[in-house]
Amino acid sequence: MGLVTSSSTTRVAAIDCGTNSIRLLVADVAADGTLTEVDRRQEIVRLGQGVDRTGELAPEALARTLAASREYARVIAETGAERVRFVATSATRDARNRDVFAAGVRAALGVDPYVASGDEEAALSFRGATVGVAATHPGPFLVVDIGGGSTELVLGDGSPRAGLSLDVGSVRMTERHLHSDPPTDDEVAAARADVRAALDRAAQTVPFGETVTLVGLAGSVTSVTAHALRLPSYQRERVHGATLGVEEVLAACDDLLHRSRERRLGLGFMHPGRADVIGAGALVWSEVVARVRDEVAVAGGPTGRALTQVVTSESDILDGIALSLR
Repeated sequence: MGLVTSSSTTRVAAIDCGTNSIRLLVADVAADGTLTEVDRRQEIVRLGQGVDRTGELAPEALARTLAASREYARVIAETGAERVRFVATSATRDARNRDVFAAGVRAALGVDPYVASGDEEAALSFRGATVGVAATHPGPFLVVDIGGGSTELVLGDGSPRAGLSLDVGSVRMTERHLHSDPPTDDEVAAARADVRAALDRAAQTVPFGETVTLVGLAGSVTSVTAHALRLPSYQRERVHGATLGVEEVLAACDDLLHRSRERRLGLGFMHPGRADVIGAGALVWSEVVARVRDEVAVAGGPTGRALTQVVTSESDILDGIALSLR
C-alpha cells in the first residue's frame, strides 16, 4: 500500500530520461511549491549511444532504459505517488525510432513519455535550479544544464528571459571528437572549436554579459565540483550549493579532460558510467565558464563588475518536472 500524504501536499514522481542517464524523483510538493524529497535515484543507461551517428536509439540502449523504467515503476507504486511525469530530452528528440521507445515506456509505467523541446527542457532546468539558489544568490541567473546530448542555457530572474538548447553534450562530444584515451591535443582542439561555435550562436539569443550568478547543473558539473572540492566519495550535501572560484573550476575541468579513463575511475566520487564521457562534459563546462566570465567583464565596463565565482546546484530539471506536477 502506498504512503498517505497530507491534504496540503501532493506526492509526485518525476522521471528525467536524458542521453546518458535516467533519473527518478519521488517528492511531496506543497501548495506553496516547497518540495520534500521521498526518493531520488539514477541509472546510467546511455540511451543516446550512437544517436549522433545513426539517428536511431540502439536496441541495447533501449533495453537498458526500459529495464530501469520498470524498476522505477516498482518504486513509484511502493511510495504511492499520485501523479507521474516522464520527460525525455535530447536523445529521444533526435531519434527516428522514438515511437518504439514511447511504447516501451507506456508498457512499463502506464504513462506516455513527453518529449520536451529544447526550450521546454531549458525552462524546466531553470525552475528546478533557481528554487535551490535564489534565496542565497542574486540574479540575473544564467542556468547551464550540461547533459549527454545537449546543453541548455537560460538567463532570467524569477522566470526565464532568454534561453537556448545547444547540441553539445558529454556523450555527443565524446562520440564526435574525443576518441583516444586520453584525448589527443588535436581531438581537444576540434571539440573546443565545436563548442565555441555553438556558444557563438547562443550569444546571439542569450546575453551572457548580464549574468550575475552562473549556476551549473547535472552530472558533468557536479563531477567537476566534486573534483575541485577533492571529495574522497560523492557527497551530495557538499556539492549542492558549492560556490567555487572560476579558476578552481577551470583547473578541475582541465585535469579531468586530460586524465585517462582508468585514472578517472580511480577518483572515489566518479560514477563508472560517467568516466568515459566526463572529459567532454568538463570541456563543455570550461568553455561556458570562460565565455561567460569574459562577456561579463566586457559588459561590466567602468563598474568593474566581474564573474569570479560559479555555483553548483543539485536541484535541476528533475526538480522542475516535479514542481510542474503540482
